[in-house]
Amino acid sequence: MLRPYGGMYMNLEIVDKLLTTTRSVRRRLDLTRAVEPEIIERCLEIATQAPSGSDRQMWRFLVVTDPAKRRALAEIYRRAFAAYIGGPPAPDAPPNPVRDSAIHLAEHMHEVPVLVVFCYAGRVEERGVAAQSALHGSIAPAAWSFMLALRARGLGSAWTTLHLVYEQETAALLGIPAEYTQTALLPVAYFTGDDFQPAKRTPVHEVTYWDSWGATRDA
Repeated sequence: MLRPYGGMYMNLEIVDKLLTTTRSVRRRLDLTRAVEPEIIERCLEIATQAPSGSDRQMWRFLVVTDPAKRRALAEIYRRAFAAYIGGPPAPDAPPNPVRDSAIHLAEHMHEVPVLVVFCYAGRVEERGVAAQSALHGSIAPAAWSFMLALRARGLGSAWTTLHLVYEQETAALLGIPAEYTQTALLPVAYFTGDDFQPAKRTPVHEVTYWDSWGATRDA
């Protein structure tokens, strides 16, 4: 269905599908297919149209394709992941697809053809909530736009942050200046299979309040 917005028409069916089927892709990353640099650059161009605090646009994107650096970065991620995930699940534990897919990504991170580190100028870990929110709110929209642009082109990604347990080691590996905050590590590859479906979510009316915490909208 086409709807007019600001003098142009948008196909809401396509837009809504893109927004509701952009998933964190871990198992279905194609580890054998190269990703064209031009696609990464175009998706990053789109990402820079995202909002940033005071319109400062102090983001930096570090694209890692060198095999040796990908292996080293993946090893940093695996060390942090091992501490995070703990030991293997109990024999009688119920299936956990999210855990299994996270383990798969950790085991194969070095094989992902492109790893992108999203950074933003400034350090806010010793400052208050407002400064922290401003910094992360200035880079997270760009990362999400990047993931949406990838999805539209048949590529997948996943928002990961566990490498930040060893942020300084990562910075040394990649030459990231100390005054920049790393915010996410996105593995990027073409995805396998045909498509994705919307995920099961809590109904929005159960998590939405109006005017006061806990207050619902009158029917």
